[in-house]
Amino acid sequence: MNIARGTALSVLAVAAAMAATPAMSKTLTISWWGFNGDKLQEIILDPFQEMCECEIVIETGNNADRLNRVQMRQGGGVDVIYLTDSFSQMGAELGLFQPVDRSMVPNIEGLYEMAQAPQGEYGPAYTIGRVGIVYDTAQVDEPITSWNDLWREDLASSISLPGITTTAGPMVVLKAGEHAGTDAFEDAGPAFASLEELRPNVVKNYNTGSEMINLFSTGEITTSIAQDFALGQIKAAVPTVEWADLEEGSIATLNTINIPAGAAEVELAHEYINFVLSPEIQQRLAEEGIDAPVHTAVDLTDEQAAQWTYGDDMISSLQRIDYTKMNAAKEEWIDRWNETFGM
Repeated sequence: MNIARGTALSVLAVAAAMAATPAMSKTLTISWWGFNGDKLQEIILDPFQEMCECEIVIETGNNADRLNRVQMRQGGGVDVIYLTDSFSQMGAELGLFQPVDRSMVPNIEGLYEMAQAPQGEYGPAYTIGRVGIVYDTAQVDEPITSWNDLWREDLASSISLPGITTTAGPMVVLKAGEHAGTDAFEDAGPAFASLEELRPNVVKNYNTGSEMINLFSTGEITTSIAQDFALGQIKAAVPTVEWADLEEGSIATLNTINIPAGAAEVELAHEYINFVLSPEIQQRLAEEGIDAPVHTAVDLTDEQAAQWTYGDDMISSLQRIDYTKMNAAKEEWIDRWNETFGM
């Protein structure tokens, strides 16, 4: 074949192929933690990208770093942001998010009520977790049935608490206040006096889930305050550890999904949120061990549901936190916590 003619045919073939391939005219930028990346790529990103014929760009990092980036960019830079409810409350108060148009996200109507509008007009929750007490039933003779049981004498030198800068840490201050019969938001003094009383029972404050699991594995602790996503890993290390059935209920933790105020692809962001909240995606995320479902149409077996905050009865029993008050109190609480525990 003539080289010039062959080259021309190759160029034409490439041009034809490009014409047959839809152009990715839109780009959706998503900010999230980066956990379970491969599974989320398969379950969410690839199918949505095919559906929207758009390109997806991911920005990763922890809650504080990613929210700070959005603030530095004055509410821009990303189209969708995943955050825990404590940080999304900060974002809403800073004016970094825009209201979500519920008419563009019809799947919100099928969510548990707690998940539909956890912070008013802003983004819904896409998963619900809980903070409670876990304990080794082989080492603790009397079952733990109340938050007040943390102060029991038989738990001396056997408890680990989450550090004050973790998600669950400030919740310990609230529970210490309730133990003292007061509201820690109104007066933190009695709460920290209760924590001082609790000190003989506390071996160590942990800052990561793996650190807490290691304390159970080595037998240094029998009891801890934990988030439910860690329960499976704890039980894998110490099968006799169980989640305590607390008469006051566990505390709800919600992961939210919001649209920043300066999002470039607002319509596409709404489509994405609706996709993530669809019963089919919620079902698969739960079955694959990634997130607890918030859509009421999700149906799990007892085995599948065991690791999740799932079902009307469990979700209705959860306590909610006023994060506006908590975020305002955190700085003082951190200082007093460090004084109490000698940090």
